[in-house]
Amino acid sequence: MPWDPHRYEQFKAERYVPFEDLVKLVRVRPGLQVIDLGCGTGELTRRLADLLPESDVLGIDSSAEMLAQAAQLARPGLHFEQRTIEEVDGAYDLVFSNAAIQWVRDHESLVPRLLGLVRPGGQLVVQLPSNHAHPTQTTIRELAGEPPFREALGGWSWDWPVLVVEAYAALLYVSGAADMTVFEKVYPHVLDDADALADWMSGTALVPYFERLPDGLRAQFVERYRERLRALYPSRPVFFGFRRILFAATRPA
Repeated sequence: MPWDPHRYEQFKAERYVPFEDLVKLVRVRPGLQVIDLGCGTGELTRRLADLLPESDVLGIDSSAEMLAQAAQLARPGLHFEQRTIEEVDGAYDLVFSNAAIQWVRDHESLVPRLLGLVRPGGQLVVQLPSNHAHPTQTTIRELAGEPPFREALGGWSWDWPVLVVEAYAALLYVSGAADMTVFEKVYPHVLDDADALADWMSGTALVPYFERLPDGLRAQFVERYRERLRALYPSRPVFFGFRRILFAATRPA
């Protein structure tokens, strides 16, 4: 997908708050072999590396645009590669992912596979959005089913593969994980207005639609989306409660 790092980071402060909760779940010890799945622009991967003394941290991402920024942060003990989450292999002391696996299908298979990348005694630590039932998301799918977008998309719309929070706990358990922490949290954001909501979604959930819609319809889709959100959220500022799932588990030694 053609990610725009500058648009994604328009709400950097809000997007980075869950990372601070996530790193608190990491058991810090020196000399770890670490992989960050979906490292984006690399800023948070660098912060993760700074928190892990004498460790070797690899950030991977499928987006060349994101990695062009991340490359500027590389240093001894911190490097980046273009790779998808689906093709990752190897063994690591910490498999970490902040807001990325929601783009990967079949979490029933994915979560056990990610735990399988963890060395005995190591950790899997993940955060992913679980906000797909919010009006900002359901409105996108509604518009995709209306003309002329339905015809241009061939009836396609993005269906998030995210499971309910209990399912992640169950998947970790049956995969043999120990010391599990699994919870869902609502992050309270206050944005200027409904247009700010649309701007937020333009950096994430709208990206696969931008990729598939022809140039002439892309702007029309966004404008109609803005109109729907303005009708739903006529007051300002706008409260945006964003749900996310966080989990951490250890692979027994």
